[in-house]
Amino acid sequence: MGISELRQAAPLYEEGDDAFDALGGELVRQGVIDRSDMALAGIVRRHCDATLDRVLMAEGLARQDDLLDVHARRLNSRRLTREEINALDGREVGEDPRALIKRSMLPVYDRDGTKAVVTGQPANVATHEANDTQGRVDPQRILIAEPRIVQNEAANRNRAELTVLAQSRVPSVESCRTWGQRRAHRLAASLGLLSLLAAVAWSFPAIVLGCFVAWAAFTLIVSAIMKTASFVARMVTAGETMTNAPQIPKTPLPKVSILVPLFKETEIAHHLIARLSRLTYPKCLLDVVLILEEEDDTTRETLASIDLPPWMRAVVVPDGQPRTKPRAMNYALDFCEGDIVGIFDAEDAPDPDQITTVARRFQEVPDDVVCLQGVLDYYNARQNWLARCFTIEYATWFRMILPGMEKLGFAIPLGGTTLYFRRKVLEELGGWDAHNVTEDADLGFRLARHGYRTEMVRTVTGEEANCHLWPWVKQRSRWLKGYMTTYLVHMRRPRLLYRQLGAWKFWGFQAHFITALSQFLLAPFLWTFWLVLFGLPHPLDTILHRDVLVAFGTLFLMIEAINIAIHLVAVSGSRHRHLIAWVPTMHFYIPLGSIAAYKALYELIAKPFFWEKTTHGLSLQEVREKGSDDAIDLAGVKLEAGYKGL
Repeated sequence: MGISELRQAAPLYEEGDDAFDALGGELVRQGVIDRSDMALAGIVRRHCDATLDRVLMAEGLARQDDLLDVHARRLNSRRLTREEINALDGREVGEDPRALIKRSMLPVYDRDGTKAVVTGQPANVATHEANDTQGRVDPQRILIAEPRIVQNEAANRNRAELTVLAQSRVPSVESCRTWGQRRAHRLAASLGLLSLLAAVAWSFPAIVLGCFVAWAAFTLIVSAIMKTASFVARMVTAGETMTNAPQIPKTPLPKVSILVPLFKETEIAHHLIARLSRLTYPKCLLDVVLILEEEDDTTRETLASIDLPPWMRAVVVPDGQPRTKPRAMNYALDFCEGDIVGIFDAEDAPDPDQITTVARRFQEVPDDVVCLQGVLDYYNARQNWLARCFTIEYATWFRMILPGMEKLGFAIPLGGTTLYFRRKVLEELGGWDAHNVTEDADLGFRLARHGYRTEMVRTVTGEEANCHLWPWVKQRSRWLKGYMTTYLVHMRRPRLLYRQLGAWKFWGFQAHFITALSQFLLAPFLWTFWLVLFGLPHPLDTILHRDVLVAFGTLFLMIEAINIAIHLVAVSGSRHRHLIAWVPTMHFYIPLGSIAAYKALYELIAKPFFWEKTTHGLSLQEVREKGSDDAIDLAGVKLEAGYKGL
């Protein structure tokens, strides 16, 4: 509840100035805000872990300039502009620049040579002084400036160090960044292995084919067992965490930062801002960080034309390598103000109450639950056949399989968005591996290795399904390349991984990654059994009896029936019921992943860090081309005629 609602629900307050803190009393005395609104702001603060400055700005009761002027007068200091800060010499204090950015502090020498600290948040300086036993900051004078100007100047003065830190926060033993130094070795080893395989296949074709078929069949059975077990676990525990509304504790709500990486997103930037504005979480506790790349002039110009609310800001990431989403998030992490850090993608449309649900859930769960994963869904499921199948796949994965894996006690790979972390642990683990193109899946298992847990939470974010064939293949190839990378990184030291995860999670890790990758890469060998089912000759007829081949073909059909059953249950709800008739066509959708898998395998060898960017706004573009009167409005997620809203 904000101050506007409290005005209607509560009587006017007539306390004296002593009812407010020093800042509040000064604002009232100077007529910046009246006493009744200040009292209401105090009520909001008691329910939210926010400063008075944040409450007043978020509610539109005070401008930042007014608040900074009052701070300057209270501290007998002065306001500085960006140009005045640039004219001051920096002061080396031996402090990690990331800590200075977090606290919005910049040690300088004032124009008279006096030691000073420029800040937009004076309370942070006092807190830092109390904890600074080594006297590294030791300010004699506090100067006031806009917090964002201070942070940007601290970042600019430490650009080189921060750029290196963004790409190497994760310890090298848990990162794939060293792979870029061995490209020639990878190429030589790969060519040698392919030549050997080709020679053996030429000499013993039936045996090689039989080995591939046997491994494909084995991993298919393991995959089916794991998928069925997860499905059963999900159905048995359907009334637990994913459906129960949390009991609201008395603890004040925490501040939440949301990272939104953007790169060449001019088509949907305005819609993104409108969607995020629909979030009902108290704006004084919401800190949305729009992450922009330095070389992306078009998106920066687009956002510059938008009047962003005070709880939303842009952070520009210095150019560097690799040019990936996780590197950008590593850089922006230190600009966050929240105790919880979430991630959205540019095209996301989250449930309005999502952050409230997540914040309250974090207050309920044990401390070792450090990540909450929401449900991802698609809002353009009716656009074409590919979008329909993609939506069925996501409904099965996020509503059936992942919750089931969690209930079974497995470590789970994370989705790239609608993720929320306890910030302290995220920083402790080094954030994201800047070189891994599926940083989300990798982080899910790094959390598990260090003794932390992830929980699924019942809140939905709508995304745009990749509905064009080649963009879909490129996106899926990036995901599969990241899966390959993640598996190889964590299996560098199998014994250590086993000790950290324990037997159950270790074998779950093996089953998940090996079966997923094997099925995509070896699927063409399993397709040959359609020859048997249609009574045609099979290449293995010379080494296997026909009855054995028929038995294999029958087994594959049974597993396909299991998959169809799980898909049907996944889309049986009111949101997806229109997709039921399309479930049988998933048999033609899944093979597209094999094309992506071989593309991923090639890129793993040739360019492991290359980020295949997903193009967003395709559904919006198609609607515009149709010239429909009932055009798409992604801000409110109102879709074209024939579509269904969230």
